[in-house]
Amino acid sequence: MPEVFDFVAVALLGALVGGAELVSRYRDAPHAALYTRPALVYVALNVTASVLALALIRGYGWTFNATGASQRWTQVLVGGVGAMALFRTSLFMVRAGDRDIGVGPGSFLQIFRDAADREVDRVRARARSMAVAKLMEGIDYRKAEQGLVPYGLALMQNVPEEEQTKFLRAIDLLTADEVDDAIKVRILGLHILNVVGPVVLTAAVEALRDELKPPPPTNH
Repeated sequence: MPEVFDFVAVALLGALVGGAELVSRYRDAPHAALYTRPALVYVALNVTASVLALALIRGYGWTFNATGASQRWTQVLVGGVGAMALFRTSLFMVRAGDRDIGVGPGSFLQIFRDAADREVDRVRARARSMAVAKLMEGIDYRKAEQGLVPYGLALMQNVPEEEQTKFLRAIDLLTADEVDDAIKVRILGLHILNVVGPVVLTAAVEALRDELKPPPPTNH
């Protein structure tokens, strides 16, 4: 029975690690990223890797210099948290051009994990495109760049200074670009979305929508 509990515990740790990786990658809407089929595949791969890692650790009797009761929990922690690092061990080397590339079980697991991660990205990209296109419709880029950007940052209280600097640098590059303003305003919305999330961006746009409308055309 304790053996079964250990494998359940390592599976839960693997799921938490996979979920945490997705949350760190898709910060604008982590819950939306987690509730997609590719995300479930990604988490399942992490669970599988963790269970296999614990089986390997127990099979070879690796103790990691732990003794007594701590040995059991050390094995579970290493299997749950460090499964991919454990599987990176190369079984043999392959010569590719002028480089030697190690091949092991981790290489194959990483391929499948990367594919699942990319599919999550595609699913989120479609949802983000549709949401931002609708939200930023009828908004003047210059007014949004001068008003919506500082307003969105002011609404947030805990955006790290380094992230703000990177964000503002991206906005400066966008402003200097020669892309049409109708496209720029959508890209601007995506940049802001990455920092403040969809709820705050929607609230900011709706609060300033009248002020962000393009100026009326001049009559000649």
